[in-house]
Amino acid sequence: MNTTSTAAKPLTAIIIGSGFGGLGMAIALKKQGITDFVLLEKAQDVGGVWRDNAYPGAACDVPSHLYSFSFEPNPNWSRIFSPQAEIFAYLQHCAVKYQLLPHIRYGTEVSSADYDEVNAVWTVTTKDQHKLTARLLISATGQLSRPAIPALPGMDTFTGPTFHSAKWRHDLDLSAKRVAVIGTGASAIQFVPAIADRVAQLSVFQRSAPYILPRVNHAYPSLLKNTFKTLPWLLKLYRFGIYLVYESRFLAFSRFKGLMKFAAVRPFEKMLQRDIADPSLRAKMIPDYPVGCKRLLLSSEYIATFAKPQVSLISEAIESITPNGIRTSDGMQHNADIIIYGTGFAATEFLAPMQITGRAGKQLSAAWSEGARAYLGMTVPDFPNFFMLYGPNTNLGHNSIVFMIESQIGHVMRCLKTMRSTNTKAIEIKRAPYQLFNTQVEQRLKSTVWHGCKSWYVDAKGHSSTNWPGFTAAYRWITNRGNLNDYEFTSRD
Repeated sequence: MNTTSTAAKPLTAIIIGSGFGGLGMAIALKKQGITDFVLLEKAQDVGGVWRDNAYPGAACDVPSHLYSFSFEPNPNWSRIFSPQAEIFAYLQHCAVKYQLLPHIRYGTEVSSADYDEVNAVWTVTTKDQHKLTARLLISATGQLSRPAIPALPGMDTFTGPTFHSAKWRHDLDLSAKRVAVIGTGASAIQFVPAIADRVAQLSVFQRSAPYILPRVNHAYPSLLKNTFKTLPWLLKLYRFGIYLVYESRFLAFSRFKGLMKFAAVRPFEKMLQRDIADPSLRAKMIPDYPVGCKRLLLSSEYIATFAKPQVSLISEAIESITPNGIRTSDGMQHNADIIIYGTGFAATEFLAPMQITGRAGKQLSAAWSEGARAYLGMTVPDFPNFFMLYGPNTNLGHNSIVFMIESQIGHVMRCLKTMRSTNTKAIEIKRAPYQLFNTQVEQRLKSTVWHGCKSWYVDAKGHSSTNWPGFTAAYRWITNRGNLNDYEFTSRD
């Protein structure tokens, strides 16, 4: 695509990121005949987290027929929970099929975005100081795009290779190596079983034990895949069935938390009793927080991995990283050749490190000094014509984030159509409905299993800025059918 400068006519939209959110937004624009937009992607391919997280064993924990675009069903998913490579290929397929490649600028990282109130346009500045302007700025960077690595004493002294699971070193051969894994979150429970039989010694350092449920992951037979191809209505019905099952799970996360004992605790305890014979090891693997407080993880192999002689679980706190490994608070030295960080992502640091400046020089970071908040997870007062996909309080603990993203894309398109039909140059959420919405979100979160405990759902100040405290169907209704009177529309006149 030709280079655009600030002197050129502003684009309709600049989209930051090319994962599910960015691609879905771009497809929606093209379906409406809007072609003057760009996607800015800091990497060299589309895919977002499904491009980056290529560690061994990487897979989705939501069934693939639901974790995909509703308008682009894929009858060829190989398994219930498809591996990373298939999801990545699916996103690449979508970019090609919907002719998005000419709109994508690879290797383009955004450093800042500034709103011009007089002209009602956003000016985006990239790391190489190139500038682009557009009427709408749409962030689709997601919540799980920036790896989080803890600041541990002595990190720089370790003499071997270290890397985060989202930046997997495929050039390193783990065979016959002593490998230390720090973290026991969603990524670690997938790659730990995948590498356990390759290494000479595997030491897993656990800060808190996760609740883990068995993952039934059958392969789809060819007959069923062919049936889905020839009878697309059956595939839609199958997807809807999965949706209803997962949507119903919110009841256990909110109104009927006692159901968690039957739905999660008992299956976890049964698997732990079956796979681990050593009582002291079992004790280490029992969480010390209410079930559901932190993300429920899926794996039928993780727990059993620790019964292998070359695998050990260390629950003592890490005191420091040493040149030859890791020292724990009990004074023990755990030697390692390689350290892998499975420590998750900076989920509550939305849009960082980008600097977003709205009306009258207002910084988004300042607006969020007490925690990230947004109306419908998408818009903030003093930041006109700016929308976030997968923003604050739109993550899920029970269903597919792709469903939420499609709801948000539908809302952005509603706003854009209204702007065009009313000759509007700027759209901005009013402060009163913004505050009311976030007050209601905070109140509803108090009745969920996520309230009152420490997890990556909660920021450093204790503000729960991650999860949506309701049914996804309710969110779809509000975003796609709710009144737009909560917005202030500024006429071009």
